[in-house]
Amino acid sequence: MALSLLDGSDLDGRAGLTFLLISGTAGSWPHVAMLSVGEIVALDARTLRAALWTTSTTSANLTQTGRAVLALVADGRGYYVRLNVVREADLELGSDGNLARFRLNVHEVLEDVADYAELTSGITFRLQHPADVVPRWERTVAALRLGGGGA
Repeated sequence: MALSLLDGSDLDGRAGLTFLLISGTAGSWPHVAMLSVGEIVALDARTLRAALWTTSTTSANLTQTGRAVLALVADGRGYYVRLNVVREADLELGSDGNLARFRLNVHEVLEDVADYAELTSGITFRLQHPADVVPRWERTVAALRLGGGGA
């Protein structure tokens, strides 16, 4: 998997990348959250951290079930990463607010590739105000790398 996309570097250059985090609860429909490079970081090949809104459906699902799937496109392939999830202490980011922090332990990586086609991109977006958003992402990613609750 293209782990470098999740290394927390070059946030401004990677601002449009979108990763799908799929969660759910017993008896519910799957729920999809779109994460940016400023909300998820790989600590190593088997461990990621994510920062989500504390009151989001995804945060509630992850807290309840401890499982999710991360979907992304990289290197011409689709990847589906099955995750075991642990909620950690919330991030306290001062004026940026509080975010729920999750440790995402890689259970399995599935690769979707066809010999007759290459995926050229996944979902992308354009920031309306990058000068406001990217610095917040940088603070969030820095806090995700730390073991404690603050930045």
